Amino acid sequence: MKPWFYSPCRPALALVLALAFSPAPAQDEEILRSGDYKEGYESADYKTRSRSLESRKGREADLYELFRKPPAGLPPVPVPRTNPQSREGIALGRRLFFDRRLSLNNTISCAMCHVPEMGFAHNELKTAVGVEGRGTRRNSPTLLNVAYKMPLFHDGRETSLENQVWSPLLARNEMANPSIGHVIGKIRQIKEYRGLFEKVFDGRGVSMETISMAFAQYQRTLLSAHSRFDRWYYGDEKDLLSAEERHGFEIFTGAGRCSSCHLIGEKHALFTDNQLHNTGMGFDASMGRQQPTRRIQLAPGVFTDLEADVIERVSRVPARVNDIGRYEVTQDPNDRWKFLTPTLRNVSLTAPYMHNGELLSLAEVINFYDRGGVANELLSPLIQPLGLSGADKKALVAFLHTLTGGNTAELVSDAFAAPVGELKRGDPFWANRHFRE
Repeated sequence: MKPWFYSPCRPALALVLALAFSPAPAQDEEILRSGDYKEGYESADYKTRSRSLESRKGREADLYELFRKPPAGLPPVPVPRTNPQSREGIALGRRLFFDRRLSLNNTISCAMCHVPEMGFAHNELKTAVGVEGRGTRRNSPTLLNVAYKMPLFHDGRETSLENQVWSPLLARNEMANPSIGHVIGKIRQIKEYRGLFEKVFDGRGVSMETISMAFAQYQRTLLSAHSRFDRWYYGDEKDLLSAEERHGFEIFTGAGRCSSCHLIGEKHALFTDNQLHNTGMGFDASMGRQQPTRRIQLAPGVFTDLEADVIERVSRVPARVNDIGRYEVTQDPNDRWKFLTPTLRNVSLTAPYMHNGELLSLAEVINFYDRGGVANELLSPLIQPLGLSGADKKALVAFLHTLTGGNTAELVSDAFAAPVGELKRGDPFWANRHFRE
């Protein structure tokens, strides 16, 4: 049986090394590393630390209790009156989230773009890959603390978790289902779901609405906080942060201007204003501009800078990505290149960064903002050159590492314990599978 994170396109990743990214920096908890962790791969004495599937055991968490009492640093979770949380609803949504049969060819689950041990994001690719290796334009955002996110998607096109789920389920380059009815009919045929929807939703069976509600209930439990920052800032552990980390906080709230968009409140911090801003990211690509050299990853931890014309001579010319963000939703010219402010909680786990995954490290992100983004006629007035010193930037990176939630490993362990939905002999649509044993 293949694991939920298996993808038929994964062998092809070697052919797109320019899009690959090494996993997040080492964490205290081994479980927060990807299964094939390659830190130090460039060293001559590198030894693999890849984990076998048998070692990837998890423990089920009480997600309902986590929702009911969010960890320190987070406010109560907003919940629509039409979809109250329940233990049974959360469990059903969790099952759906890890079920590969919900994609057209039974190979892709939600968890394969939002990988639990990668911060419920994806460290290996700049932009997501869907059914049959079909590429997308945008980076997989973290689902940690998505319960507080409003609006949703990089361009802010959705307004609730209940509505959000249908976009990836139906997008041709993601899970590729041809219609809502196709998804409903498929779930109705899977014996593991028989009676579950009726039990959770007072006799209501599988429908567009109940599928949405179940997914949303699970996602509202992915709450990660009680970080070292929270214990220092909101608690009594005033010596918990180092002098460098405290200096990074001063830069974050002062000269770095980070807290202008990544908000910190008196009693809790979401580290986002849930607004859309033009930072200039994506502007050069829309204008057909490119840097004279490009950094290419040859292997994990091994990079080289190649001239653009060399790359063009030896590779297929990619289609120009003209992603103008919020404009595609509103058709308002003033919304060009506006994208949603992401949360910075767990940011050290969720590289690469920006809507297109263009920046591979926190250091690159800080340098981007220190330069004042990319100049364009609609650049947000909040984006200005900062003039930070090398020590300031280093301290800022150190501070951002303190935002990793103290309970994140618990959520990953719970994900490892979740039931995996795979196509198997006996499923009603086994005969229509796109592969052979």
